[in-house]
Order: sequence, then C-alpha cells, then structure tokens
Amino acid sequence: MNKPNNTDTEERRRFFRIDDEVNLYYKKVDEEVVFTETQVTNDLLSNYSLVTALDVLDQEARLVMQRIEKNNPDVAEYLKIIDTKTSLIAQEAMRQDYDLSDSNICNVNISAAGIAFESVSKVNEGDFLEVKLLLTSCFAVIVIFGKVIYCNENKEEGKKPFQIGLDYINLTDQDREFLVKHVVKKQMQQIREQKKS
Repeated sequence: MNKPNNTDTEERRRFFRIDDEVNLYYKKVDEEVVFTETQVTNDLLSNYSLVTALDVLDQEARLVMQRIEKNNPDVAEYLKIIDTKTSLIAQEAMRQDYDLSDSNICNVNISAAGIAFESVSKVNEGDFLEVKLLLTSCFAVIVIFGKVIYCNENKEEGKKPFQIGLDYINLTDQDREFLVKHVVKKQMQQIREQKKS
C-alpha cells in the first residue's frame, strides 16, 4: 500500500475524527461517474445532498424568523410548527429514497476528510465508491464519493472481515461543513456521557 503524502496527512489531521454508529450503504462506481456526479450545476439539489440543502435554507430562514418573532410572535410560532412538519416529511422521504435499513448499521471512524468502516466485501485500493450515510444522531442522509486508500483484513472476533478507509472526493463546502458540525456535536455528546459515568 502506498503511504499517503505529507499534504494528504496534514489535510486529514485538520479535522477531528470520532467513532460513531451510522447507517451506511456503499457501491463501487467508475471514476468518470464520480467526477460527473460532483460537477456543480445551478440546481440546489444537484449541488448538495438534501440534508445540506435544507441546512442552507434553515440558515436563511433563521434570519427572517428573528424579524417575524419581534413583530408577530403567533405567526412565528405557527411557522415553527410548519417547519417541524416539513422536517419530518423530509426525513421520511430520505429514508425511503436511500433504502437505508437497520441491517446496514455499522461502526465507523468519521471526519470531514474521510471515513473508515467495516465491510463484508473486499474492495481494492484506488477503487471509487459512492457512500450513502444516515447519521442516526440527527437523522440526516448525506451522499459522498470517495477513493479507497486501504482495505485491510479484520482479525478481531465479532468484526466484519474487512476494514475500508476512504478519502472523500470533491466534497462540497456545504457537505464538509455539515460533517464538521456532526462530528463536533457527537464529540461533545461523548464527552458529556464520559463525565456522567
């Protein structure tokens, strides 16, 4: 296996890594698919995964909501209820769209630069994968393309036969920001749980 160069190593070290439990599905794809699918277009949902598109709209809505709350608190309360209903519908749509079932839940080591996960199937170093993640802590689905940097045999009892390490390719700034938020939130939650125990 080729060792990562210093730039790759520094890039990965810029981001926190956490152990997490996610619902994960992956498939091997051709390199041309990776770069075609990640081309930027003018369509919001083509540029981002659904979860990051909703996150962008949430940020815009918060600014407007602050003004509405000052002048019309009842209207603001009603809009919050509508927003909650919309979020529930979006969550259900994402779950059905990506067919992420309980059988795909696995332990991962994740950051905003890459992911490592267990697998029953072997892949080759240099393969390109499309990975669909359901982050169970916030019930958000994100679709990521990546390149396999290693696929090692797992010899620990109770583990799946292979451990795959993946570097993300052409991850949008919005998706990277979402992953950073998720990792930080999960890390804070783990720290709180450690303090309690």
